[in-house]
Amino acid sequence: MASTAIARTPWLQRRSTGGEGCRKPTKTPSMIAIRSRRKASAMTSIQGEDTGSGGNNNTGALELNTVFDDLQPEIAFKDSPSLPKPLSISDVSGSVNGSRLRVAYQGLPGAYSEAAAAKAYPNCEAVPCELFETAFDALERWLVDRAVLPIENSLGGSIHRNYDLLLRHKLHIVGEVKYAVRHCLLANPGVKKEDLKRVLSHPQALAQCEHTLTKLGVVREAVDDTAGAAKFVAVQKLQDAGAVASSLAAEIYGLNILAQDIQDDPDNVTRFLMLAREPIIPGTNKPFKTSIVFSLEEGPGVLFKALAVFAMRDINLTKIESRPRKKKPLRVTEDGSNGPLKYFDYLFYVDFEASMAAPNAQNALRHLKSAGKLSNGHEPCMNDLRRSEHTWA
Repeated sequence: MASTAIARTPWLQRRSTGGEGCRKPTKTPSMIAIRSRRKASAMTSIQGEDTGSGGNNNTGALELNTVFDDLQPEIAFKDSPSLPKPLSISDVSGSVNGSRLRVAYQGLPGAYSEAAAAKAYPNCEAVPCELFETAFDALERWLVDRAVLPIENSLGGSIHRNYDLLLRHKLHIVGEVKYAVRHCLLANPGVKKEDLKRVLSHPQALAQCEHTLTKLGVVREAVDDTAGAAKFVAVQKLQDAGAVASSLAAEIYGLNILAQDIQDDPDNVTRFLMLAREPIIPGTNKPFKTSIVFSLEEGPGVLFKALAVFAMRDINLTKIESRPRKKKPLRVTEDGSNGPLKYFDYLFYVDFEASMAAPNAQNALRHLKSAGKLSNGHEPCMNDLRRSEHTWA
């Protein structure tokens, strides 16, 4: 990724904590912070789609709502004289009004998420965010144009926090990118491997380099992110500590690379989602993936019959993830002989390879909406059905 040009802006936080710089730019951009303020703001929401009808209305109507929020940014919103227009294919990796895309990611400069943002949007202006929530908020509040956030790792599995945030925020998946994670052992200039007594990094990074760190006989210290570990080692000028981070972090914070590719498993890949405020226009001219989330009533074979609507139309499912419903974690039934039975009530996240412009995908979702009339005679809880259309790399 060293050949990819990328601009950086300072740390994006919920509240300003003072200037925190990394690499010294020729012009220091101003700090962006989100402070508590009550203000009316314009936001977009998607109306519920009647996929059970016979029409071909594949994209939900956009409605401009005025809401009051206690955490509005103390900066002017981007001018929006009209409703946001859906993205075309050319918009996904292009620019906004002729300017560079501002792309939010979680972590400090030098994080793997920054490299993923640069891969998704070459020549973008990368905006670091303190938390995943901060990146979601920044995109919804027009502080940035896009966000690139991890959703799944080949070793660590799903990032459940971002699944929950996808449901909470009215944003759209417009693409995805896969990034191969290559861990390096970093230290200050002059420090050798045998000088290291401890190594700092994110807990998953430390776990992924277990064999190497065991051979070194060092103490592992967990921190919030890999780039943060590299920055701490550099700023504190530690002579007995190293960091597990990217080669980009070594370049940014002036550290030496003592060893490369120290991960135990070479096939360490993270899948990132590309998020936008506007949906993408579905098409059939290239591969598309559609993401949906829904819930179902309890009963024998309910999930099997729901997923069968895709199999019978030769639609390939690439991902299924279940998450307990936050506001209604338990469902009570009277089927038990010893009293009411309590079940976890789940939301199901499903990715499938099809465009909503294709008739078989439209028919599958119509069938899914009506698939709840099963043994218990109840309709599925399809009020939670949401979908997002995107291409993938």
